[in-house]
Amino acid sequence: MREGTPSQKTSAAGKPEPLAEGGFVFRRSLLLVAFAAAVVLLAISPAGAAVPHRIVSLSPTATESLFAIGAGKQVVAVDDQSDYPRRAPRTSLSGFTPNVEAIASYHPDLVVVQYDAGGLVEALRKLDIRVVVQPSAKNLAAAYAQIRQLGSVTGHKRAAAALVKRMKRAIARAIVATPKRGLSVYHELTPDFYTATSKTFIGGIYRLFGLRNIADAADSTGSGYPQLSGEYILAANPSLIVLADTRCCGQTVAAVGKRPGWASLAAVRTGSVVAVDDSVASRWGPRVVQFVQAVATILRRRGG
Repeated sequence: MREGTPSQKTSAAGKPEPLAEGGFVFRRSLLLVAFAAAVVLLAISPAGAAVPHRIVSLSPTATESLFAIGAGKQVVAVDDQSDYPRRAPRTSLSGFTPNVEAIASYHPDLVVVQYDAGGLVEALRKLDIRVVVQPSAKNLAAAYAQIRQLGSVTGHKRAAAALVKRMKRAIARAIVATPKRGLSVYHELTPDFYTATSKTFIGGIYRLFGLRNIADAADSTGSGYPQLSGEYILAANPSLIVLADTRCCGQTVAAVGKRPGWASLAAVRTGSVVAVDDSVASRWGPRVVQFVQAVATILRRRGG
């Protein structure tokens, strides 16, 4: 069984593969490397370093955060998966299979990555290029910390703090306004039923609403991203279905109801199937607020 962490997916593709457009990363080792790289972050990005003016972002989430805190004018290049905001200088650079020479050609004074793929951090360090490693956030607290970190290293500390404050306020409002009814949820990552459990970042969002994740009991390997079967989903009868495979894989609310046997599911019968932009559902930056609000809206609409 494939396992690992979610990519920050963007557009259409075929079978799940590491950081391919619309793909999905099933490589636990990458996450471990990411956290190892984070441990040495202070050594490669000293607190007293100068404010960068030529930033390269190889992380779609970091790209969104940089622009949201007002550091967009300092960004000279972003990777091929960074599709938001549209004004971001998207290039063919890859965060999964990075090319050191290609990155260096932009003459960056700061590079932000999600993980240390292929020894990238050390290679850039040898070129005297600062690197910030921001791995997949485990929870909202970690997501907020990454935004604050970007604010500190880019000279936008106040703006970052203000952004985090707005995010917290908006999420809190959405949660408070949504009654907890002990409902269940199925979060679809791919049409072949890969999903995310409560131990993942996105699963943590569902916990805020008091939702029971049907994937938890099926995660025998502990990866956080098990593959379910159609029969399992039908038996679990989720109250809410969230489609995070609309852009990558062409899934729609209407198509879900036409799957064999799915018309009888509680989520389908009550109109509680919601399609969320893949990139919003797979990243942990400022637009996580949109995801929370989307879930809150459909839960309130569902009623009792």
